[in-house]
Amino acid sequence: MNERNQKILDQVHEKLIVSCQALPDEPLHSSFIMGRMAYAAKLGGAAGIRANTVEDITEIRKTVDLPVIGIIKKVYEDEPHVYITPTMAEVDALAEAGCEIIAMDATCRKRPGGVDLADFFKEVRAKYPEQLFMADCASIDDGMTAAELGFDLIGTTLAGYTDYTKGAKVPPYSMIKYLIHNSGKPVVAEGNISTPEMLRHAMDMGAWTVVVGSAITRPFEITKKFVQALED
Repeated sequence: MNERNQKILDQVHEKLIVSCQALPDEPLHSSFIMGRMAYAAKLGGAAGIRANTVEDITEIRKTVDLPVIGIIKKVYEDEPHVYITPTMAEVDALAEAGCEIIAMDATCRKRPGGVDLADFFKEVRAKYPEQLFMADCASIDDGMTAAELGFDLIGTTLAGYTDYTKGAKVPPYSMIKYLIHNSGKPVVAEGNISTPEMLRHAMDMGAWTVVVGSAITRPFEITKKFVQALED
């Protein structure tokens, strides 16, 4: 690994990455708002940001100099379930935006055009040999396959969000633990980590870094939990 990429990994090692995202149907959907959200996360001590779309990433760069895990969520009709950086077009856009890390769906599902992950990532790696890539995985098998394919970081992002992991216990601590001990890659604990205690537990297990999103940056979801407590 080159010196630049190692420095990026060291910057987020045993630190918090905050996911600042808002989809078009959400009340905070705005590149300006995501920029301010990322700035607030930086002031709070975050070591990195995960962001969706070139527009949001560009805005975040105006006030935040932290490493960015970039994604583009785009739905293609032929494979609607694989929508996190699904094709080379999205990879190209994120690379041009200068994302330190590019994340993509690394599940066993076919990508748009019926392309499987192995063929797609081989093409991606050949085009961007020095880029750091993170695998958004749903299962242990996904994570081990992604490690073998040459992803630089293995994430647990999609555990519980695929047909074959629906109903899985989350946060997926057993998956995190297995991948830490067996993948040979830095493991990013991400997905349904909603309390400081959950973050601490994942870090104590040996996660390289932890990504927290909804519990910090989605106030309507946070509000719903408090309201639910009243209704219960």
